[in-house]
Amino acid sequence: MTDRTLTAIGFDADDTLWQNEQFYTLTRNRFLGLLKDYADPDHLADRLLDVQRRTLKIYGFGIKGFTLSMIETAIQVTEGRVPGETIEKILEAGREMLEHPVETLPFVRETIESLVGRYRLIMITKGDLFDQERKLAASGLGELFDGVEIVSDKTTATYERVFARYGDGAAKSMMVGNSLKSDIVPAIEAGSWGVFVPHDLTWVIEHMDEPEGYDRFRKIAHLGELARVVDEIG
Repeated sequence: MTDRTLTAIGFDADDTLWQNEQFYTLTRNRFLGLLKDYADPDHLADRLLDVQRRTLKIYGFGIKGFTLSMIETAIQVTEGRVPGETIEKILEAGREMLEHPVETLPFVRETIESLVGRYRLIMITKGDLFDQERKLAASGLGELFDGVEIVSDKTTATYERVFARYGDGAAKSMMVGNSLKSDIVPAIEAGSWGVFVPHDLTWVIEHMDEPEGYDRFRKIAHLGELARVVDEIG
């Protein structure tokens, strides 16, 4: 197997394998409605984003960090006068996100099943450990992967480590995901192929221009096109 060009394929989870950002969008809008008497929605959205950017290294990625950011923003914009009832509603919204059903995206199962046994398959995702484990279990996809890595962030070093552990190194690996910033560019910089699968909803912090000058960059419309790219690489 090591004589082949490609031996391992990594998959992002949120908004690559299943829906995720839509739940953040719905909850964010709910939050803006709760605080509408204290701040204009656009201003409030900007304040929330500022808090999220500032606290990512403290709270990390995921629903729990998002919930804490909403509470912190509510305290700030109300100058500490936010009612306890409002805090409870924010917590309730966070709990509901942690219990939402898992909706896999089109072509996910059939595409992964077609690769099982031919390549080492790894799910590489960031976020809250318990939430990601819950979603993986609910998706029914867990048995299809040779490994699962839930990481605090995705960097070049992350991909070097993961692909060395599960594959034959980054040079013989591919990363598939919807975030250029987290899934594609750092994986390519580690030496692997990066296959970008855009999603209609992508968190603004994950936005990045498509890379230029990378021979190992690919873009597909949906996961149903992945098999063709994999076969082309070999």
